[in-house]
Amino acid sequence: MKRRNRSIGAFLLIVAAAGAGAFLLGGVRRAEMLSGSQDAGRRPAGHPQLVSIEPLSATEGAMCEWLPASAPAQFVALRQRERSAAPGAASTDVTNSRDAERAPVRVIRDTYPTYSAVAVDPIRNEIVLQDENLFQIMVYDRMANTPPSATMTEPKRVIGGNKTRIEFNCGLYIDPKSGDIYSVNNDTMDTLVVFSRQAKGNVPADRELYTPHGTYGIAVDEQKQELFLTVEHTNAVVVYRKLAERDEKPLRIIQGEHTGLQDPHGIAVDTRSQLLFVTNHGNARNRERGGRFEPPSITVYPLGASGDTAPVRVIQGSRTRLNWPAQLSVDEEHQELFVANDADDSVLGFRVTDNGDVAPTRMIRGPKTGIKNPTGVFVDTKNQEVVVSNMGNHSATVYARTANGDVPPVRTIRNAPRGKLALAIGNPGAAGYDSKRDEILVPN
Repeated sequence: MKRRNRSIGAFLLIVAAAGAGAFLLGGVRRAEMLSGSQDAGRRPAGHPQLVSIEPLSATEGAMCEWLPASAPAQFVALRQRERSAAPGAASTDVTNSRDAERAPVRVIRDTYPTYSAVAVDPIRNEIVLQDENLFQIMVYDRMANTPPSATMTEPKRVIGGNKTRIEFNCGLYIDPKSGDIYSVNNDTMDTLVVFSRQAKGNVPADRELYTPHGTYGIAVDEQKQELFLTVEHTNAVVVYRKLAERDEKPLRIIQGEHTGLQDPHGIAVDTRSQLLFVTNHGNARNRERGGRFEPPSITVYPLGASGDTAPVRVIQGSRTRLNWPAQLSVDEEHQELFVANDADDSVLGFRVTDNGDVAPTRMIRGPKTGIKNPTGVFVDTKNQEVVVSNMGNHSATVYARTANGDVPPVRTIRNAPRGKLALAIGNPGAAGYDSKRDEILVPN
């Protein structure tokens, strides 16, 4: 299940159609697009319209196969034309795609980076942030602090571009020794990419691992050299060799009805206690039995768990305040667990031994904190700080490790004007127009 405002890299095209007030929006139903009739789906002005159907050849279809099934015909044709114009691409005839060539009236898109995950490299004194909106990795000096009057802070370096294969990047890990950056792609690429700490610009990854579709979180057991990934779509945790690459098979998989894995997102390992922690949104879909929704949770397993293993403990219930819990981070020294609590605009602290419907031991929450839709959190034990990535307001905020309540951050890294909120367009599969309120409706 895609989170509400996680995959922000999407945007809406609005194209003027024949007739006053008629629009083609991204929400043209697939049934109308596949009907084969130019008049299919025609509706009065003010409703989504099917403007044209351009059949694709086998070659064109292959070039566009990565697009979602709900992508409008115009967008498919645009992408096909873009790829056919690339150096070395096969020549194709798109002379009949007159509607596809027309520029949109306007584009609704967030033009600022949105930070989906964060990690700290204490050896090199850097903060690394995933930008899931513009598909890039941004590296800052750890002490960077954007002045209130400034629009942004320039990163030390940026990794991004077509060669990087970074798209919808939501999970992040930094090798504590080498400084290598591990980036998880959640949607279109299905690839984990690894870059050296010197990487900069539009460069190929040093290593790639082909991952299951819907991979979200990442954690590494450095002692056993094992890589843990959560998979949303199959309610699973897959475990690889840390240095696995390309189509290498996982060492083991945690999956099954007894695991309690329900739309797993964040993941963290505690090598001191030999435990594995996973946050779950609560979507307990099952192909054989159908689906159901459960309260969000944190499930705890032995670090070597495999197969349909039941959790040793579950943190779940109204007192926990869990609401779309995303990434999490373990402080092994103080045996504390920090959770980026997306829909509650908070960071929650629990003991690693907590079980059941327990209240957080600490909570960073309130208007002074600057926290908005946090999806990433990292405990920097060397510098005794907690760093949070906020997808809701284009910022990363830093607090003392022991922070509690409505406290202002000690530092803030912004890449947009202060107070600028993210548009929260997350992989829109449709769009509609409310003529009464003159509003565009976008389900994500």
